[in-house]
Amino acid sequence: MLTVKDIMTRPVIVIRSAATVANAMWMMRANRVRSLIVEKIAPDISYGILTEKDIVYNVIAPGKNPGFVRVSDIMRYPCIYVSPTVTVQEAAQCLSDAGIHRAPVIQANELLGIVSVTDILDKGSLPAPPHDELSRRIRDALQHTRIVDDPDAKIQQECDIAWQVLEDMRQNATVNV
Repeated sequence: MLTVKDIMTRPVIVIRSAATVANAMWMMRANRVRSLIVEKIAPDISYGILTEKDIVYNVIAPGKNPGFVRVSDIMRYPCIYVSPTVTVQEAAQCLSDAGIHRAPVIQANELLGIVSVTDILDKGSLPAPPHDELSRRIRDALQHTRIVDDPDAKIQQECDIAWQVLEDMRQNATVNV
């Protein structure tokens, strides 16, 4: 059975909490990632995480200058993490339960990698394509969406579509209850 260690992404891009959001944005673009792990400031302190969503919601949307906002002001700390020994299914459930798209992989207080929904979809092999309602709706949404030519962007776009379908289904289930 596949574990997180088998599918996680390495190396992880790490940033200091004192860095500016402008620096973080540059690092994300340069490394083509959607999140950065915020390094620990002391051995007994947890890692943090900074995502594109954090930047958009907390800096760009309110009209703040990214050059004057520190990573420590908007990062999520402590962040949810997964062990490298958990199964891909357990990691997927953890991400789903927490409502997040990625989490660092940590063992014995050491950062080993990062696992994302993209990793799970791309590298986590499934025995057979599922025929449940969620899978059907994701396939339909992908067929009606124009997919970009860049393979990395394509995977991310497909993940975004899948998450949107899942959120729509959750919202419909809540409304129907």
